[in-house]
Amino acid sequence: MCIQADADSYKAFLDELFAAGLLIASGVRGVYGRGGAFEHVVDSFGRYVTQQGRHLAPEVMHFPPLLNRADYSRINHIHNFPDLMGSVHAFTGGERDHAAMLRKFEDKEDWTRDLAASDVMLIPAACYPLYPTATGRLPEAGRTVDLLAYVFRHEPSDDPARMQIFRQREYVRLGTSEQALTHRDAWLARGKEMLESVGLPVEAVVANDPFFGRGGRLAKATQREQVLKYELVVPICSTEKPTAIASCNYHLDYFGTAFDIETADGAPAHTACIGFGLERIALALFKTHGLAVAAWPQPVREILALD
Repeated sequence: MCIQADADSYKAFLDELFAAGLLIASGVRGVYGRGGAFEHVVDSFGRYVTQQGRHLAPEVMHFPPLLNRADYSRINHIHNFPDLMGSVHAFTGGERDHAAMLRKFEDKEDWTRDLAASDVMLIPAACYPLYPTATGRLPEAGRTVDLLAYVFRHEPSDDPARMQIFRQREYVRLGTSEQALTHRDAWLARGKEMLESVGLPVEAVVANDPFFGRGGRLAKATQREQVLKYELVVPICSTEKPTAIASCNYHLDYFGTAFDIETADGAPAHTACIGFGLERIALALFKTHGLAVAAWPQPVREILALD
């Protein structure tokens, strides 16, 4: 009964969002247009994040939602999350190939088999395109980078917070283990304070990534045992299964080793990040304060500069 109740609450909230014009149905679960009021909230929270991270004087980078396939092959994403990945394919044939594909298309056969893999993958996290650009030796102070990107995860769902394509805003730290951990822990506290300041009943919990398969169970246990990942969760459609709207992650030297990123003394760099799920935060705000932004509590409107 609980599972059905959750499913019903997800669908009910999604229908409310459609009716209010906050989200726009596309015919594919987890793929939505965004209305003006929804985008206004996303933009406003994004400005709040910028304000709260300004003291770090970060480098600012915005990447498209695409990753060089050769760079993708240098990480273990295909081993750990094959069910979530997305690959971009394109037509590369000649006229005869085109004619054959059109026949399949018109006969309602699977014409997509005539497409070939392109040079790019859809990115599963905003920080992934950063690491191939950081190869080499870091300055002694390390680097802090402010990132924004659309990311893709193939998990179609009626849960409006589980979109297939969504925006992540990240602050990534590259440096020594101490620099990375200090960054992760500082943003865990700051991120919780930020979300609480806009009226969200957020809780910090030790978490793990959704590793795939039998080997994934060990990876999940190891990640939790080493306390590498925290999530900031809040009830949106379910109090029993609150939704992660931000996460704080310590990657050890995984990306430093994979992409030959070194600290000033030549050791593999360690990395850490906070990632804000902008659509999920907007959904949490609408669920908590109501679908009409004009009726939100004045302190929340002031912090987000919504007036």
